[in-house]
Amino acid sequence: MAYSNYSLKINRELLDPKFESYRLSLDPLPTYTIELDAAVAEVKLKDSQYTLDHVRAFGMYNYLHSDPWYEDSVYFVDCKGRLLNLTVTLDTALGKPREVFRLPSDPVQCPSEPVCASLSLTSATWAALSDGAGTLYLLRTGRRGEGALNRWELFFTESLGEPFTLLHSLSHMQGGLHTLELLLLRVLKEPEDTRGSGYAASLEWVTIASQTTQAEERKYEVKKRRVMTGASVPHYAALEPQGRGVMVAAEKPFRFTEVDSVPVEEPPAEPMETDKTDPVYFWQQTEGDLTVHLRLPEGVTKDAVCFRLTADQLNVGVQGSDPLLKGTLHAPVDPEASTWTLENNKSLEISLQKREEGPMWPELVLGDRRGEHVVTEEQAALIHERLAHLTTDDMNSNPEKDKPPCNAQELEDCDMFPEDSFNLMRFDADTLKPSHVVNLGSHQYLFSVDVSPTDMPCFCLRHDVDALLWQPRPDQPDAMWEHVATFNALGYVQASKRDKKFATCAPDFSFAALGECLRRVFLYRQPSPVDTVLFNRKQGRQVGQVAKQQVASLDTNQPMLGFRASKERLYVLTSNNLFVLKINNQ
Repeated sequence: MAYSNYSLKINRELLDPKFESYRLSLDPLPTYTIELDAAVAEVKLKDSQYTLDHVRAFGMYNYLHSDPWYEDSVYFVDCKGRLLNLTVTLDTALGKPREVFRLPSDPVQCPSEPVCASLSLTSATWAALSDGAGTLYLLRTGRRGEGALNRWELFFTESLGEPFTLLHSLSHMQGGLHTLELLLLRVLKEPEDTRGSGYAASLEWVTIASQTTQAEERKYEVKKRRVMTGASVPHYAALEPQGRGVMVAAEKPFRFTEVDSVPVEEPPAEPMETDKTDPVYFWQQTEGDLTVHLRLPEGVTKDAVCFRLTADQLNVGVQGSDPLLKGTLHAPVDPEASTWTLENNKSLEISLQKREEGPMWPELVLGDRRGEHVVTEEQAALIHERLAHLTTDDMNSNPEKDKPPCNAQELEDCDMFPEDSFNLMRFDADTLKPSHVVNLGSHQYLFSVDVSPTDMPCFCLRHDVDALLWQPRPDQPDAMWEHVATFNALGYVQASKRDKKFATCAPDFSFAALGECLRRVFLYRQPSPVDTVLFNRKQGRQVGQVAKQQVASLDTNQPMLGFRASKERLYVLTSNNLFVLKINNQ
């Protein structure tokens, strides 16, 4: 297991310590409804898919896909195997979603248990599609911009084994060849896991590259398959540009286990550093002096002892041998008042007089760990007495205090953090080893979002009560993750929504949105200037900005299946309808 070697650096300028709350706005959100010709291809979990990992990976799957290259363009797959697209240019003239591709076979009619059909837009002209039954399709889309009516062309298809969903993909040129990198997710049975759920999460990194045949035709084939395994479904997983690495955020660590069906040898566990040797010396101290007992070789005489002491240096040894104790003292001593005595030709007792009385030394010689500090009973009793105020056997030993101790029983559910902590790891493509590891502790994962087509997806974490958005910067090893936006108090607010299913934000960070399992949508806007003069009566100051909260209730009794946001709109997908909510007017 890799240990944490990096930490996320918060941009304090993006925090608002004076943020008070959201103000409920009764302004209606214009909502437009599109009735679908066929239901969305929803795959419901079977009895055998009972674990929390199945729910996270497939039960909470977002069936709606947004296009980072083209604003206000979303995609989904219906029960007829059609990949449909809706591109919005004018809200009052919404048309029906148009078909851009049709799956060759019905994904439900497969021998193994199917999962959700998934789409990943690889570039401005390429896309990857999974039928949910284990087959991958690479599609050349052409320019997908406004007015594009061309159907997508199938260029490559391959059966990759067990059903999977597409998490991320990208396209680049490598050695003059067009290369596509894809990241697949599976939840597979793990027979060796007898104590857990019996399932494990598998991430497969597939590299597909083109080659030119003798007939000058471009042909694609799988070049490399790398498999990672972990004990839990990742919250976030994405590939770096040019395929230089992969980033994974999960509650349990991941590691590479296979490369092209060849097992990756796991390095032997490094033994814990334990010092089995006896201490070379023992030392104890008071506020004014120190006493050191140094072991000597058998039969050493007084004349053979080499002892040199200055105000800050100590050098003790035996003639003809290396020094037994040498180095810089933790603090200055008085050489004139210090002495040494040979005891039974076996040990040397050194008495050092501190130049400054009072401070206790944490170590005798800087960087020397071969000694053992002995604490007297009087010193131990004094330490316990000084720390007694930090512990108590009573819930509130002194209720008369102005600030009584915190009572955990008074906390609400939204004040609690998840019991499981998780790590964010960056793996190098060449070594397959983690180069950066961040212990996220109790920073709850909220959602991920595509902000720019040229960058990796951002991910949002809860920090205290706020929600902070982080942008991976793989080309900056010393600043691998950049804090780019803050949604004030959203971490606290979303924790109180018990029925929350989806969360997202606009690519320009102008608003964040939460979607419940059924019907309701909550919108949280960034603070904006107010037209009228407002005063905070409690603090007696003028309020210059107000953050608004809006609530929309959709006209449907069907559960939400998809949830995406653009700079101007919010898209909500149900089984038979696609709702378009107008949020901003650009």
